[in-house]
Formats: sequence, C-alpha cells, structure tokens
Amino acid sequence: MTDVVDVEPGVQLDPTEQLDRLLRDLRSSRSGLSSRDAQRRLVHVGTNELRRRGGRTWPRELVRQFTHPLALLLWAAAGLAWLVGIEPVAIAIVAVIVINAAFAFVQEQHAEKAVEALAAYLPMRAKVLRDGRVAEIEAIQLVPGDVLIIEEGDRISADARLLDGGIEVDLSALTGEALPAFRSADLLDSQVPLLQARDLVFSGTTCTEGEARAVVFATGMRTELGRIAALSERVERDESPLEHQVRRVAWLIALISVLMGVAFIPVATLGAGLSFLNAVIFAVGLLVGNVPEGLLPVITLALAIGVRGLARRGAVVKRLSAVETLGSTDVICTDKTGTLTENRMRVTVIHTATGTHTLDPDRPPPGEATLIHLATAMAACNNARIDDPDHTTGDPTEVAMLGAGVLLGVSLDPDERLRRRRSQFHFDPSLKRMSTLDADDQGHTWLHTKGAPETVLPLCATELDTDGHPRPLTPARRGELADLVDTQAQRGLRVLAVAERPLAPDAAPTDRDQAERDLTLLGLVAMVDPPRPEVADAVAHCHTAGIRIIVITGDHGLTAAAIAKQVGITRTEPTVITGYELDRMSETDLDTLLAGPSELIFARSSPEAKLRIADALRDAGHVVAMTGDGVNDAPALRRADIGIAMGRSGTDVAREASTMVLTDDNFATITAAVQAGRRVYDNIRKFILYIFAHATPEVTPFVVFALSGGAVPLPLTVLQLLAFDVGTETLPALALGREPAEPGLMQRPPRKRSEPVIRAPMLLRAWLFLGLICAALEMAGFFYVLLKAGWHPGAPTDVGTPLHHAYQQATTMTFLGMVAGQIGTAFAARTERASLRSIGVLSNPLLLWGIAFELVLAAAIIYLPPLQSVLGTAPLTLDMLALTVPFPIIVWGADELRRWLLRRTNKHAAIT
Repeated sequence: MTDVVDVEPGVQLDPTEQLDRLLRDLRSSRSGLSSRDAQRRLVHVGTNELRRRGGRTWPRELVRQFTHPLALLLWAAAGLAWLVGIEPVAIAIVAVIVINAAFAFVQEQHAEKAVEALAAYLPMRAKVLRDGRVAEIEAIQLVPGDVLIIEEGDRISADARLLDGGIEVDLSALTGEALPAFRSADLLDSQVPLLQARDLVFSGTTCTEGEARAVVFATGMRTELGRIAALSERVERDESPLEHQVRRVAWLIALISVLMGVAFIPVATLGAGLSFLNAVIFAVGLLVGNVPEGLLPVITLALAIGVRGLARRGAVVKRLSAVETLGSTDVICTDKTGTLTENRMRVTVIHTATGTHTLDPDRPPPGEATLIHLATAMAACNNARIDDPDHTTGDPTEVAMLGAGVLLGVSLDPDERLRRRRSQFHFDPSLKRMSTLDADDQGHTWLHTKGAPETVLPLCATELDTDGHPRPLTPARRGELADLVDTQAQRGLRVLAVAERPLAPDAAPTDRDQAERDLTLLGLVAMVDPPRPEVADAVAHCHTAGIRIIVITGDHGLTAAAIAKQVGITRTEPTVITGYELDRMSETDLDTLLAGPSELIFARSSPEAKLRIADALRDAGHVVAMTGDGVNDAPALRRADIGIAMGRSGTDVAREASTMVLTDDNFATITAAVQAGRRVYDNIRKFILYIFAHATPEVTPFVVFALSGGAVPLPLTVLQLLAFDVGTETLPALALGREPAEPGLMQRPPRKRSEPVIRAPMLLRAWLFLGLICAALEMAGFFYVLLKAGWHPGAPTDVGTPLHHAYQQATTMTFLGMVAGQIGTAFAARTERASLRSIGVLSNPLLLWGIAFELVLAAAIIYLPPLQSVLGTAPLTLDMLALTVPFPIIVWGADELRRWLLRRTNKHAAIT
C-alpha cells in the first residue's frame, strides 16, 4: 500500500508520452483490444476475480453442529445415561448427535452454496472497447490492455490508468476516506504513493460523478484490492433474525427440559417409588423427547430454497434473512421509470416556436432551422450510443433523443461528439438537468442543455423563433409552455426542455451557475414510456394484501399521476407532493401526511427525499421496501428494510447497497417476491408446528411410567424414541418447507414487524391439541395390546416373564401409533386456517414421498430381526395394524374440524 510511482531524476514526463509507453507495454491502443486478443489474454492471466486463499472453514462449521444448544442437551442426556450404567442408551444418543450433526452440516453447506450461486444471476458488468465498439461484458473477463468506459455509478472492476476525461471516485473501500477524490487523465503524479496518483483508478472503488476512459493494467489478485484480500481474508456467516429467534427458543426448550428432568428424578423416586435407575431412564427420555433435533437445519434450508426460488423469478436476494422480512412488507416505495413502465422511451411530439410536430418515422418533419438546432443539441448533450437499431448503449431517455435527432436529419458519431466536447456538467438529480460545452465545425462554442422544464425554463431568456433567431421569452409565452407541459404530463408523457447558448471560444465558463444562464429555448420534447402490462395485476395483489404503494419519482407530478392511475396504484385523486414542497415540510407534517389515508405521489423528488421518507415510515413501525437505481439512492436503499435495486438500469453502487436486485427491473417481480416471502415464512411455521407437535406424544409415555410408580411398564424405550426422532420425522418436515401457497395468502394483511415466528396459539395447537390427540391414540394402542394379553397394573413384563413378548409388541404399538399420528399431523400442519381440500391432498408430492419413506422405515423397524434385537421391537398382528389405520384420519380430521369452526367463527364475527 506504500508503492510509489517513480521516475528517473531530472526527467520531465509528458502525460501523452507516458500513456503511449503504457499502451506499448500493454500491447494495447486507445481503441481497445480485439475479442480474439482478449480471449488469449484471459487464458494467460486468468479471470478478474478475487480467489480465496485462506484456510478451510468447514471444520469449524462441523464443530458448531456439535455445540449448539439442542446438541448440548443430548450430550447431557448421553452423559447421564452413561453414568448410571445404561451404556446402550448412551451410545444410541451419541449416534443420534452424530447423525443429526452430519445432516445439519450437509444442509447448511447446501444453503451456503445456494446463496453463493446467486452470483451467477448477478455478475458484475463492465463497459469496454472491443473490436472498436463499446461492449458490455462480465467484469471477470477484463484483462490487462482493455479500455474501460467509466460512467457515474459504475463500480470500477480493475486497476487502470485514465486515458481521457475526469471523474470523482469513492476510494473509501481502499483508503477509508469518506470524501470522493478527483481523478483525471491530465494529472500526472510521480513520487507519490500509488493510491494517491491522480491519474489512476482502482478495483473496488466507485465512480460517483463524471465520465472517463481508462486502460486496464492489473486484474484479479494483482490489483490493490487483491493484495488486501490476500493479506486479510475473513469470511463470517451472518445469522438471520429468524435463526436468532429460533436459537433463543432452542435455549428455552433446553432449559425447560433440564428443569423438568431434574425435578422429576426426586418426584419419581420419592413420590412414585421408582428406583433411581428407572428415574434416570425417565429423565433421559424426557430430555430426548423435548429436543426438536431437525429444527435449525430445516429452517436454514427452507430460507435457502426460498432464495433460490426468488432468483428464478427475477429477484436476487442477497441475504437469507431478507426472505423473512419480505413476508412482512407493508409499504412499497417505487420509482416510476423502468419499474412501472417498460423503460423504452420514444419521442412522439416536439413543441417549438414553429408549432407542434408529431414524430413519425414514415413522415419526418421538415428540416427547418429551429428543428435542426434542437436535433443538434439533443445529439450533443448526450452520452448514449446507437451502433445499430438492436445495439444501443446508455440511458433510455438519451437513446430516444438520439433516435429523434436521426429522424430530424442530425446524426452525430460518438467519437465525433467526444472530439467536439470541451467539458460537461453532468446530470444532477437535484437540479434535474445536464449541460455540455461543444465546438462546431466553424470553431464556435455552444452550451447545450436538457432537463426538466421547471428547471430549464427559468434559465431561458429567449426562444428560437421560426427564422432561427432568438426572441424574448415573454411571461405569456412562459404560461403557454407551462400549460403545454401539464397537458402532455396528464397524458402520461415525459417532457424535457432543450436549450442552447453561444459562447466565446476563449471565455468558456467553468462554473455551472455562470454557464447555465441566459439560455435560448429550442423546444419541448415529449416522449412516451408505456406501463408494463403485468404491473396492473401485481398492484391489485398488493392492494388486496394490505400493502400500500407510494410512488417516488424524479418525473413530473402529472406524468407520474397518469401512470399511477393507469396501473391502478391510485384509485382516487392522489396527493402529489413536489420536491420543493417536501423540502419545506417539517418532520411532523411529513409524519402526518404519511399516516393519512391519501394516495401519495412524490414528484420531482431527490434521492435525499427517498431517505427522508424511508426514515419516517420506519419510525412509524412500517416495514419498507424501497426501489432505486442511482448512486445517490444508496443511502435510502441501505436504510429501507428491503432495498431493491434495478439489475438492468441500476448502477453498481445501488446494486451493492441493496438487499434485493430485480434482474428484470419489473414492479411485478416485487409483488412476486413479497408473495414468496410470505409463503416461505408460512412454511417455516408449518414445519415448526409439525416438529413441536411431537413433543407431547414423545414425553407422555415417560410421564405415564413415572406417575404410575412403575405399575405401568415404560410404554416406549429411549432407543425407540431416538429411532422415531431421527428416522421418521425429518423428511416430512423438509417436505413441508416446499408447501404451495395457501389460498388467500395475498388477501391477508402483512404481519407486524414485532410478531415472533413461534407464538402462543401455535404452541397450544402443537402441544395441547394435536400432541394430546396423538398421545391419547398411542397410549390406547399400547394398553390395547397389553390388556389383550392379560396384563394388569403391576404385572411383571421383564425378560423371561410370560408377558415380555406382549410388552415388546405394546412398545412397538406405541412407536407405530406415534408414526401414524405423525402422518395425520403432517397433513394437518399443511394449512393454518384453510381446508386441506382447498390446497389439494396430493399437491405436495415431496410430502407423500416422505410419508412413504417413514412407513417403509417403520415396517423395517417392526419386522426386520436385526432391528428388532437392537430396538426391542416385536412383529405386530393384523388386528394391531388395523387399529392404527384410522389414527392419521382422526388426527387430521380433528384439526380439520377445528379449522372449520375457526373459519366459521371468524365469518360470523366479520358479519356482526
């Protein structure tokens, strides 16, 4: 980081000579490389990416699976069993810990790879000169010798030397400096540290203003950023809020389980008269029965699956936790251009002092002087390129103006435009205009300006008349122009004003305020950007889902209102707030406005306004999704709960600051993401309910054994319980994470930010409704077998007694009863309120396969001799099997009845 750019003593370097030497050494030119040469260099130097050189992280991740709270609880149970001499149980519990840790590790690795794979959906892009023309390539394909085209908002992806132009660069990623630094091709620094050289730009930094071209001299790990990455590489996995919340619940479960186990040992020995050994067996069973082993890995995998599904729909989510947040979004602040509309601008009408001209490709307007001046200004004050009709580069508005200029007979080659340009005042989001200083063929210098009419017209003193001469811009004419802008805006057209000013060649102003004054208005250009056809349905879904939509745009208020009405965002007369009005509002006034019932459109708004609106909404307790695409949108995107950047039209800075990137720039994708977020959140709750519902039937056998004082033999052995937890529970739980969305998912209001994933009604349904029913059924099966064999309370069932085989069948019956109840619970957990018929019994084939697997596994445990000897099971007779057949239907049917009563009660409550 202390490298110094050095030269020979006494040698005065010329910037042009230095550049020529660099280009010679890189075997490149100012027109860039050919595609074939670039491919050869890519093979030789490798891809432009930072590669991991640090040690492996998987051993640490694997160790973590053995030390989370639920695993620690099982370790305690294994240690307790070993201390009292029941080694087979201790060994079995350790085996469960190992199996569960391996399963969780595999799932988390899968989840991590799923998130890392999203990079393929969102490759960093770079604009370069290849084969003499501008091409957009993936940044990893950059090679030394490439000529970069750097524009405002671009992330610089390689170390490069500027060839021409000047830019402001944010170097904070390398130097920590918050203020942007100016870099120019005309500044040649020597005897300074490398990062301070004002003619160099570096990978990992961002261009915040200006345009330039630069030749790449270092890529990948050879860049300054690569050096830093090689020195300090640390990869930490962030825990999502949902995982944090579930981990806290896991600690709570562990604490309750330990307290129950410790408390029941003296109760069982002193109160129930059990031996100390039987009391410890009971405690171990209680601990194991309370542990939802698959909870954490299943949640991680479900979130990862949700992220992958969203990516396929065009929404690249960069954090697992964002899936959870999407489900509770209740306000969407959206831009207009490109999000609600197609972002395919086309100039339709031009208004000048000579009249109104409709732009028709088949019937171009006459080539009068005023229109020629207008077309020249549109072509000069422009940074877009049209290489051919199918290959355009640049902002859609500028592309549309270039196309209009061609129809008017003025076509300016990009290289010629760059040769004529003397300087540029870049588009300023707060000023809403852009200007360039250009020379013509006669050597005259002109200022060309384009921008929002309300910011350009006040700077105009004259207007070009029908003869091509300036005439005073009277107040009456200004009123006509204002009415004209409003009329076009009400039709949903975007209107820009174009102006010019002749300048003396030797007195070109460098100050923007001095340059942009005393302008001559050339005309008003109206262009259409039609709404996306799919947005209207998406907006309707948002309204029924209780999601408020606020439009925040830099466009004219009437244009935004017209588009908002066309897509259904506004259903009454909206309240339109201009940027000027917003700036004059106090925080209290803004809070009152946002809290009111009005449909809001913020027009001519600056990026700072987005940040202020996001702050106000979040302070009011709303979960906010905010769209943005510019450099200055980055603070608002970071502040919003879900920052949404545009993948096509957005800048690299906006994409990096965002939580989610739309690869298609489409508002409908936001609605789809919210729906997917709700679905994933619902499915997480479903399999948490499914897992928790088994705690009651798992604990009940040990409670019956303890409370009977040993008169009732243990209805389920610890080894059988472990087989149930590990073998039959996991696959159906995973399948519930793939459940289709319930009917009415987008008719529900958004959940509150503070609502926990595990709530009291869920626990009551799991433990005291579904769990109690399953427990009653399994115990009924257990006592059926024992009583049929002639057992009475207190009768011996140990090895060698006449009732021992019947006892083994009875415990096997308890195991099978739990499996049968588990199947009913799986179907009941598929919906929270809707009937199973409404979503389809067969609509989740993965669940059916999971149930088939657990039935096959249960049959193997019951009928295969090797497993019988290990787990203490015995084959069941046909009447025993027949008794368990209705168990799933009873469990599911009881919950179906509960949900029907719940729907009916809510319906009556709504009517009254």
